[in-house]
Amino acid sequence: MAYTTLISVNELMALRDAKAPLMVFDCSFDLMQPDAGERLYREAHIPGAVYANLDTALSAKHGMPGKGGVVIAQKEAGAPASGGRHPLPSRETFAAWLSSVGFSNEMQAVVYDRNGANYCGRLWWMLKWMGHDAVAVLDGGLHAWQAAGGEVGSAEEPAHFRSNFVTGTPLVALVGTRAVADRLEDPAQTLIDARAAPRYRGEVEPLDPIAGHIPGALNRPFAENLGPDGRFKPAAQLRAEFEALLGGRDPATVVHQCGSGVSAVPNLLAMQIAGLGGTALYAGSWSEWSNTPGLPTRQGAQP
Repeated sequence: MAYTTLISVNELMALRDAKAPLMVFDCSFDLMQPDAGERLYREAHIPGAVYANLDTALSAKHGMPGKGGVVIAQKEAGAPASGGRHPLPSRETFAAWLSSVGFSNEMQAVVYDRNGANYCGRLWWMLKWMGHDAVAVLDGGLHAWQAAGGEVGSAEEPAHFRSNFVTGTPLVALVGTRAVADRLEDPAQTLIDARAAPRYRGEVEPLDPIAGHIPGALNRPFAENLGPDGRFKPAAQLRAEFEALLGGRDPATVVHQCGSGVSAVPNLLAMQIAGLGGTALYAGSWSEWSNTPGLPTRQGAQP
């Protein structure tokens, strides 16, 4: 049995006990303190977990100017698959990283973080993008693991035998800025912005040069998918909330976005849990949109 959306702590423990082909990834991160995630990983992580750094493993080393014109990252060989502050690496580059940590096509992947599934969702989506369906988010993250008595370690990341991960047909849809712009007035496209409401309204903007949102985008802060215990809400509740947000729009028209294509994924995952899957990701998101000359922007609470 493959886990493809969420996995509970008990289910993960059972997989470990059964010695199933498995790799666990710790994706903890902090946008404002990029070295904090790896430091926290070194302090405590699920034993054997591989650290997946948002900046170096899950993004291309190429970035757009951020606030104040500061370049976020350096250019790497090979064309990134998206723009923005956290551009997707090419599928070939990402496959090479997966192979370098020993991940193989036969393995079940389990991803977690300490951040409400914000950063581990990125790896969940990227593995689907590589054609690998057996990937699940640990519901409740490291906190749920520890609360259930799960062991944590602080040892260095284990050594890996290099594998030969083979890319397959993408299982998720990726769209770019031009495609989003061309369909801005088209009812066959519904944008959902996962950023916090003040950023969506343009009242604050800590990272990008322009505040506001893409005209027409609906706002659904990604944290609204979680209950007080840090786990995803029940499927029926998520379905009702997204249907209310969509107001009769076809879920199949949804394109998810955020600031840089990372926190949009919990919304995408939540819609899949709710049985409203088949949605797309605009990975460049607001960071690419707001840096592209000539594209419209909007401030305020209205789409």
